[in-house]
Amino acid sequence: MAEGDGEAERLHKRIAASGLCSRRAAEELIRQGRVSVNGRIVTELGTKVGPDDRVEVDGQPIARPRKVALVMNKPEGVLTTLSDPRGRRTVAHLLPRLDVTVKPVGRLDMDTSGVLLFTNDGELAARLTHPRYGVVKEYRAEVRGVPDEKDLERLRKGVHIEGGKTAPAEVRLIGTRQGGDSAVVVLRIHEGRNRQVRRMMEAVGHPVLKLRRTRFGPISASRMAPGECRMLGREELDRLRVLVGLPPEERSREGRRPGGRPRKGDPRGDG
Repeated sequence: MAEGDGEAERLHKRIAASGLCSRRAAEELIRQGRVSVNGRIVTELGTKVGPDDRVEVDGQPIARPRKVALVMNKPEGVLTTLSDPRGRRTVAHLLPRLDVTVKPVGRLDMDTSGVLLFTNDGELAARLTHPRYGVVKEYRAEVRGVPDEKDLERLRKGVHIEGGKTAPAEVRLIGTRQGGDSAVVVLRIHEGRNRQVRRMMEAVGHPVLKLRRTRFGPISASRMAPGECRMLGREELDRLRVLVGLPPEERSREGRRPGGRPRKGDPRGDG
């Protein structure tokens, strides 16, 4: 059983995530002594389990929690964290209620809006954010002034910011505001350093006034209202997995529920 593991979760949540029953019903199964972890009966509700722990109900292994991913059209003014000690609004306030715990894939600054992915698949999240896999993130930035071709070329070749020179980026100027006080630039980068786009634009003398991430790999939020979330479909999730060298998620038939038909008064049909 997991102790101090960042990937650990409470036992009743693992059971509920398998689709067997509700969290409340899972707690009752634990109280009744019908749940074992790695072959040992567990009756303590606060027990935590890790990804590799074997959980059984009535001697039958529960299904592995389904892998899910969501996309959110994150609004400005919302923190990319699941909790904030200062009580500020976070993305957790916008997420739908799920049977599994999802975490943000990377982050967007509080003042940056747009595509933000969430998943309970730790390996997928790690690969999507690792520069090694070169997943493209596209941004639309309104910047002060109008970058000239020399500025754009510097961005394409990489500019020096704190932490070293950035990798080559795809950059294009798509318009200027009336009077030439600002311009709109689209950038496609393969890295994900802290505040990278903002620091890149500052490096060429055109600070960002407004920033939106329009695409993360193949996923966009073009038809979503600010704050809206939607679950990625199987094909979208598989595209993300294949993009970073993972196989498509296995589709297995729904297995027999542990213990066969529920006993009279069995909580597994509750909720």
